Amino acid sequence: MPITAAILTISDSTHRGEREDTSGPAILKLLQEKGFTVISRDASPDDQGRISATLIQMSELAQFVVTTGGTGISPRDVTPEATAAVCEKQLPGIAEMMRAEGLKQTKFAPLSRSICGTRGKSLILNLPGNPKGALESLSLVLPLVSHALDLLNNKTSH
Repeated sequence: MPITAAILTISDSTHRGEREDTSGPAILKLLQEKGFTVISRDASPDDQGRISATLIQMSELAQFVVTTGGTGISPRDVTPEATAAVCEKQLPGIAEMMRAEGLKQTKFAPLSRSICGTRGKSLILNLPGNPKGALESLSLVLPLVSHALDLLNNKTSH
């Protein structure tokens, strides 16, 4: 059975319709190519409460929730805080892996504050807002998603 996924683009200008979302469609295409069923896609302004509320809704519907945008250090970047507020467990190794690999592409990768965590039986992952960075990071961690979801569903094998 395919893994269900949801995508949340976080950008004030995209939410207002002033800027085209390029990361969301790129993520959608990659997830579909990898056999995921994307059941929800939305955009949110850079507002911690709205992001958290949307993540809660999406995690109740989808097994894998991906955000793109809002992970930097500008004053409006609050995606990691919104994600941390709704996650029960954080998986720092996944974000560390994305930053380590990203450092091979850009010296600015360590400025990313992306996090990954769980809520119920869902996995939530923050990706950069840049389409190239988002796809590189997502491609890197996709091989871990199925196993992480198995663990969340108590499907362990020793």
